[in-house]
Amino acid sequence: WNVIWEIMKLVGSLTSPFVRKVRIVLAEKRIVYDFDVDIPWESDTRVAEHNPLGKVPILIMDDGTTLYDSRVIVDYLDSANPVSRLMPEFNRERSMVKRWEALADGISDAATTIFLERKRPESLQSTEWISRQQKKAMLGLEVAARDLGDKKWCEGNVYTLADISLGCTLGYLSFRFPEMKWRMFPNLVRLVDALEERASFIETAPKE
Repeated sequence: WNVIWEIMKLVGSLTSPFVRKVRIVLAEKRIVYDFDVDIPWESDTRVAEHNPLGKVPILIMDDGTTLYDSRVIVDYLDSANPVSRLMPEFNRERSMVKRWEALADGISDAATTIFLERKRPESLQSTEWISRQQKKAMLGLEVAARDLGDKKWCEGNVYTLADISLGCTLGYLSFRFPEMKWRMFPNLVRLVDALEERASFIETAPKE
């Protein structure tokens, strides 16, 4: 079933876990869109023209209205299109999926903070700040593994935005931080192995 959708534009990078989350939601919901690759920290970036905070992803809708922050964008996309709903309708179940998203995004936030800190001249880098972010990421991973337990999917025994969010985070860690040993948690490995068989994950794997 191919959904007819007015073409929107997504602005983002090929490495951001937040952009990847939106790209996967677009793929799962069969929404056609244009993808404009723009890296916020490069000198020729135009990201701030669409988002004053200078961050990606940005969704430019057909009337020129922009949405930014991945959570806002995926909320919009899931509600706007009935195909492959990725969030439960009822409040408690929906809140638990969004809680997973917040946890995954928090780990990604910590990891991207480390990445950007390491791009600064070595003499200006704060090892204390990096250690603090590493601790946040590891604590987040421990909680994710604990809460996943022996379940196939993160929430409600069905594939949801919770799994997409965590899968994007773990994919980003593998891409940027192979030294961050999240694979010590067998259930997280099992989840990622299942996710990486999906076309939406294969097509959006991070790359430079």
